[in-house]
Amino acid sequence: MSVRKAIWGDSLEAIEQALTEVDPDLYAYIRDFAYEEVLARPGLDLKTRELLAITSLIGLGAPKELATHLQGALNNGATEQEIRETILQSALFVGFPHALGAMKRFQALLRKQG
Repeated sequence: MSVRKAIWGDSLEAIEQALTEVDPDLYAYIRDFAYEEVLARPGLDLKTRELLAITSLIGLGAPKELATHLQGALNNGATEQEIRETILQSALFVGFPHALGAMKRFQALLRKQG
């Protein structure tokens, strides 16, 4: 299975289209290098990689990308508690305002999923 499919799940086509519309060449780099090379490497499972991505995206203040990887973590076996703990842990290193925003985004995702 493609790493992108494993992370993006049912949003695969919509995300691919949106990224292609931004710039097809940039999307090719994201697809080929970030997802199919780096994220597909052995050594860490996708759940762990997604939890790390969550922390990094909180620190960067990238809420749209954060939402994608919150869902990606769930898609790859992370529990609600593991994601909450990841967000709480990030508060120590990237700040409480960023962690608060991430927790709000996660709550919205959980409400959407029912």
